[in-house]
Amino acid sequence: MESSFDGIIIMIFGYRLELQQSIINWLLVCIIFCGFFYWAGKQFEKADVRKAPSGILLLTEMVCDLCQNILKDNLKEKTRHYLPLLGTLVMMMACSNLLGLLGLQPPTSNLSVNIALALMMFFMIQYNGIRKGGVWNRIKELAEPMWIMMPLNIVGELALPVSLSMRLFGNILAGSIIMMLVYTLLKLVMPFTALMYIATPFLHAYFDIFSGLIQTYIFFTLASFFLSEQVCEEQD
Repeated sequence: MESSFDGIIIMIFGYRLELQQSIINWLLVCIIFCGFFYWAGKQFEKADVRKAPSGILLLTEMVCDLCQNILKDNLKEKTRHYLPLLGTLVMMMACSNLLGLLGLQPPTSNLSVNIALALMMFFMIQYNGIRKGGVWNRIKELAEPMWIMMPLNIVGELALPVSLSMRLFGNILAGSIIMMLVYTLLKLVMPFTALMYIATPFLHAYFDIFSGLIQTYIFFTLASFFLSEQVCEEQD
């Protein structure tokens, strides 16, 4: 069993802690982004507001605008309030989904990572729902349009983290498995199909780039939509 484990095993006070490669990659992404944000923050402090941004400043502004465009259709006037958290997660998930291009296992191919992200969105939505009108008002919302519908409404609320995590997990893991099978096949039949390696960049473009970015977009579009129902004012 240990020979097939692709991560790190740490013994702490006699307890065996297994860190899979996907978890390690997620921690590395977190560390890299912490360093990036610290560096970008220092550059913004020294920036001259009279000059057009360039370099890291321009890149940071472009990424922030992209994240804001993903969220603003749903969160509207509340976008800037939730942009620091959700925008950071958008960038981290997008980069994580692209790790397959480097031959690394994407963290989002691990169901536990996706469940943690989906539960974070779920509890944020429920917290804001309770904060908006109190516990009793939240219960009444779950009982609309009649009390007999309450069990179905609760199931609908619980279905959100399941849907978010399983959709992301299935698509990213499927792409990783398909690319692994493609390279395994090419290795077995080499050198007769060397020209087939011409097709692999196109497969990476779909499974790693297109699929990874579109799944990031879908995840946070859905999460921001349900969050907007609790934090945004209803418009006539």
